[in-house]
Amino acid sequence: MKEYLAFDVGGTSVKYALVNQDGQVRLASKFKTPDTLEKMYQEIEKVAKENENVEGIALSMPGAVASDEGVIYGSSAIDYIHGPNIKEDLQKRLNKAVELENDANCAALAEVWQGVARDENDCCFIVSGTGIGGSVIKDRHVHHGHALHGGEFGYMITRYDQDEKKYYTWSDDGSTVAVTKRIAKELGIDYHELDGKEIFDHASENEVYKKYVDEFYRTLAMGIYNLQYAYDPSMIIIGGAISTRADLLDCVNEQLDIIFSQLTHAHVRPNIKVCKFGNDANLIGATYHYKQVHEGDQNE
Repeated sequence: MKEYLAFDVGGTSVKYALVNQDGQVRLASKFKTPDTLEKMYQEIEKVAKENENVEGIALSMPGAVASDEGVIYGSSAIDYIHGPNIKEDLQKRLNKAVELENDANCAALAEVWQGVARDENDCCFIVSGTGIGGSVIKDRHVHHGHALHGGEFGYMITRYDQDEKKYYTWSDDGSTVAVTKRIAKELGIDYHELDGKEIFDHASENEVYKKYVDEFYRTLAMGIYNLQYAYDPSMIIIGGAISTRADLLDCVNEQLDIIFSQLTHAHVRPNIKVCKFGNDANLIGATYHYKQVHEGDQNE
């Protein structure tokens, strides 16, 4: 059975594993994210030499990844990856085909390949955490967009404050950090003293918690509603830390019920699912991207 070597490059660590042609992960490990590009290459080369029989190398990377070029634009927590042609550099060093894709796009592709969207052609993937990110999938492939910003849903404007004369984005209003900051402001404490999970867990017992948790779900539902009518996907998938909550879909659907009760002309209800894959999503999706490039789109 074919296997691929996949890397998931993050700000603190680089995870890697062998992923087979069915999306199954084995021998997963990691190393600390190096402080220079050369050291990164050396670490990847070391792992690749220990796994010489793989079909190719697949990378999940932060930033605006021009996957065809092999260059990463924009910015991220790892400044040295932006600019160099990482794809060409690694192919020369490893003598193997190399493909790279943005991390959120990889998470979406994992769901399209072997997850909740495996029977879907067009879908949106939302990453909800400290900010809002995501991915647009068209015909089972990533839609990167003209400026490589397809799926950057966090930049969408969700609110204008008339008193402040200020616009707020979905990331400003709809992140879990926004919840803790607003609660901390109301309680007159430092938001670092608050634990996001505890806030969501105890929202029903605390009026202040509930006020802002409800606002979080209301903003999430508005974003999902807007994506449904902007793109009309057959499925919208929620990933990120919030996706582990058992009550997530119920809370979002409660807010959508309110929206649809008021906007009676709207009849297309979003088909919302929670992502299947967690920590391995980027490794699996990076592998699927490699397969799409080199083997065509096989819905195995």
